Amino acid sequence: MTEPFPHPGTPTTAVPGPAGGGDRPPPARFAYDVHTWKEIAHLLANLPVSLVGFVYTVTMLFTGVGLTVTVVGFPLLALGLAGSRVLGRLERARARKLLGVRVEEPSRLPVRGSGGFLPRLWMAVKDPVGWRTVLYELIRLPWGVLTFTVTLTGLFVLWPVLPFVVRGLANADRAMVRGLLSPSDELERRIAELESDRGVVVDTAAADLRRIERDLHDGAQARLVNLAMGLGLAKEKLLEDPDAAASMVEEAHGEVKLALQELRDLARGIHPAVLTDRGLDAALSSVSSRCTVPVKVTVDLAERPAAAIEGIAYFTVSELLQNVSKHSRARSAAVDVWRSDSRLFIQVWDDGRGGASLDRGTGMRGLADRLGAVDGMFVVESPEGGPTTVTAELPWRDRSLDRAGDSPGAGRASVRGRR
Repeated sequence: MTEPFPHPGTPTTAVPGPAGGGDRPPPARFAYDVHTWKEIAHLLANLPVSLVGFVYTVTMLFTGVGLTVTVVGFPLLALGLAGSRVLGRLERARARKLLGVRVEEPSRLPVRGSGGFLPRLWMAVKDPVGWRTVLYELIRLPWGVLTFTVTLTGLFVLWPVLPFVVRGLANADRAMVRGLLSPSDELERRIAELESDRGVVVDTAAADLRRIERDLHDGAQARLVNLAMGLGLAKEKLLEDPDAAASMVEEAHGEVKLALQELRDLARGIHPAVLTDRGLDAALSSVSSRCTVPVKVTVDLAERPAAAIEGIAYFTVSELLQNVSKHSRARSAAVDVWRSDSRLFIQVWDDGRGGASLDRGTGMRGLADRLGAVDGMFVVESPEGGPTTVTAELPWRDRSLDRAGDSPGAGRASVRGRR
């Protein structure tokens, strides 16, 4: 079985990403390629763009700072810094289009949860993103004059070596954008991830509530309505036709059994009793017994994780085994669960036809979103022809520290192979 993640005892290593080198243009050449022309356009546009930004920034600073002795000074300054954020967004877009610099957008100020008007105002006034954009706009005017002059003159005088001159100036521009217009730090990027994942959690909870409501309305509730009607008819016939009444009561008894079974199935779908009482090993063995192919379950845990993590792990395996039964055409499957340091790993393997992907349907994507919302990872490795290996990673939380409503933040989701 392919294992993209290590078993206990094997140190985990981060997979290197494109950060830091993914936005570098090809080396400069004497020939004027598309990258060189984009850099020339960026450098020529520096003067008019920086002039607008400089005038706005100076006007905003003089007006806002000068009026801080009055009531309207700080609100004007906060409004001006909000405008500086807009200028920074436009500059990042221009650098992304012409220089190929990919800089993440800073997160918005969390003004909704900041209390009253004065705390929100103070947060806006001390906004580090806005002030770094102010600094960026102040130093850009002399730089814009220099780059405009050198580039325009070079088009007529230095055109044989202009690509190399332009590359040097453009690299300085790239450094300014990364240094002054990027998010403040890792904490700010983390806040942006948490804001995104909060929406995923809310949507997932709403979808679960709608599913439970639909199952109750279409299943047990409908049977109970039929049961009430049947008992009412049996009551009316009890004296005049006891045999018919006895038959109706017998049918009602059958409806009660079916309604109870549907309620048990619904309760199992919300949170199975075996998971609460006996933990993941017994619960996963139970859910694997309902799979249409033989499943080998191996749970290597010295202790139980927090209830929330345990529940997510159970429903992840349950959903994946349902996919194995419905779509994989497999002859065998396996489930492995183990802990490595502060992470809980789940791996579901089958020897089916493969081709599973996050891009098809909502099941896999929904699992990836759920795990991402609790700082988890969801990896699908499923080449055409199989086998399929799905690895899920969750943060480990001790059961003794479990608290209602305590859940980690953002996460990651990736996919290998295509259907």
